[in-house]
Amino acid sequence: MNMKKILLIILINTMVFSAWAQKTVADTNATGKLTVTKDPRIETLGRKMAEYNESLSSKLHSARGYRLMLLSTSDRAQALQVRSQLLQLYPDQGVYMIFQSPFIKLKFGNFLDKTEANDYRKQITALKIVSGNIYIVPETVEVKGEKIIAQQED
Repeated sequence: MNMKKILLIILINTMVFSAWAQKTVADTNATGKLTVTKDPRIETLGRKMAEYNESLSSKLHSARGYRLMLLSTSDRAQALQVRSQLLQLYPDQGVYMIFQSPFIKLKFGNFLDKTEANDYRKQITALKIVSGNIYIVPETVEVKGEKIIAQQED
């Protein structure tokens, strides 16, 4: 029983002292305004995060899409000539030379939808850059981040 009395006294003392430690209305700012001091590093961190997110969106990503199969030949000079013509006419599109013995295959473009690939196929056919047939082949293509986002929004 002695132990219970000691615990009860400690509990009462703790409650009394904690009540005294509470702020009273007189302790608060008289104007009722709160002053917040902002750490300047937060602004720097926000800017760096925005720059990082922007750089992520401009990087190349891979996605399922289409390329044009333009040429399959063993004539390296012909492949290089067609490649240079395409790079001059369409500098924003990729031209890919793949060597699969004994042939050099030339693929063109990074298209997310088949209609865009077909439009380019018609243009290249009309320019008569390649003498044979041009095929649209499904392939993993390289696209910029904002192009993927725009495609998802459509």
